[in-house]
Amino acid sequence: MTAATSITVRVPLTIRRRGGRKRVVTPEGSAGSTALARTRADPTLVKALARAHRWKRLLESGRSSSLSELAAAEKIDRSYLGKMLRLTLLAPDIVEAILDGCQPAGCDLPRLMEALSAAWSAQREAVRDC
Repeated sequence: MTAATSITVRVPLTIRRRGGRKRVVTPEGSAGSTALARTRADPTLVKALARAHRWKRLLESGRSSSLSELAAAEKIDRSYLGKMLRLTLLAPDIVEAILDGCQPAGCDLPRLMEALSAAWSAQREAVRDC
């Protein structure tokens, strides 16, 4: 009979919290890191985008005549509403990446709520630097 041998396997990974859930992130370029591995969209970002577009629709349709009126109806602060409405100005490819869950790891809601340029090329550069 042969003696039992043990094998130690080391897997480089990081555990990150995102949206209240823990997530395993492998290093870029490793064998386990594929483009398909990251398919879960950040629910916080998706919800924020949906709300921003809904509020924009309410303003454009005339159901709310001003930001102050809409903020009062939604029971939120007017300045928060204004910051959230900026999300409707994001480049379509950035929105698509968020919905697909492919945005850079550091690209979260507080980062997107910062004053981003209205120019899509500048937005892409800022998101790439997340």
